[in-house]
Amino acid sequence: MSFNYPKKVTIGDITIRDGFQHEDKYIPLEGKLWLGEELILAGFKHIELTNMGNPVGMPQFKDADLLLKQLRKSKRIADLLPSVSLTAVTIREKAIERAIQAKKEGWGPDRILVMVSTSESHHKKNSGLSLDDYWKMCEKWIPLAKEAGLKVNGTVSTIWGCPLEGPTDMNKAIEFTQRWFDIGASDVEHADHDGSASPDRVYRYYSMLQDKIGKTEKQIVHFHTTRGWGLANVLAALQAGMTNYESTLGGIGGQPANFVDGVPVSGTGAYYYKDPNLVGLVSTEDMVVMMDEMGIETGIDIDRLLEIGIMNERIVGRRLRSESIKNGRIPKSLSGR
Repeated sequence: MSFNYPKKVTIGDITIRDGFQHEDKYIPLEGKLWLGEELILAGFKHIELTNMGNPVGMPQFKDADLLLKQLRKSKRIADLLPSVSLTAVTIREKAIERAIQAKKEGWGPDRILVMVSTSESHHKKNSGLSLDDYWKMCEKWIPLAKEAGLKVNGTVSTIWGCPLEGPTDMNKAIEFTQRWFDIGASDVEHADHDGSASPDRVYRYYSMLQDKIGKTEKQIVHFHTTRGWGLANVLAALQAGMTNYESTLGGIGGQPANFVDGVPVSGTGAYYYKDPNLVGLVSTEDMVVMMDEMGIETGIDIDRLLEIGIMNERIVGRRLRSESIKNGRIPKSLSGR
């Protein structure tokens, strides 16, 4: 049995937002800025940079405005920035409004992210609104955001299962995807946010998505690897023909921290996992090295990426879940040793 893997993929790095939101120490603004610059210099065209929601619940992003402004002014990446899309998460109205204003002032994001879960209880916990009310909010605000020149990502979460409710119906996620496009979303992220997806169901879901909706380049694959299946799921998505992926350096990330720099914060409430070191996304470094070895073009400078991964461990302050930054890539020619 042979699969026709895509020849080329798009990789978005979401370390600075999704990765750092899970950290219980504040990552300095300068560290986030350095990482954003380095990722862009390594060839990433899609960076999820921050969350423009109320920093009271997520103090990791109290520097959202400054980070956007400083990255926009950075001389190191000035020539590359026009071809890069910077994303800010904007779960509720005030955050969307803030992003629109920032865009009008010339320093805002290029793209914002709004999110629904197919599980009603998870959605309510994440956004504070019922699904009905949230869709109404998006129907009002997506046109306003687009009018201001922002692209809008609609995310669908709890596709393969919910940490609160358990199993979910994949058909609902297909319906939600179509609904996002109907109300004007530029692209849709498909999130396994807690590691519930198994490779067989991943393949089934993305095959259904391809058959029923298509728009392959606008469908973004987002896996967590809580139980260690992350790269197996990436392989299953590649087998289904998916070409757009996102991940974090060292596989960090997850539910927003409810404790930052010694201070308890609201975050998104009690953690739904047992060990904070065992949750997280697929590792950018390992995924890119694997794809490169499979002959899939990523457009990323892999040697530079592995150096960034090593430095990211120092920024975060611990060993992370990337094997490639320790073992390197597989040599492309005989070493002569």
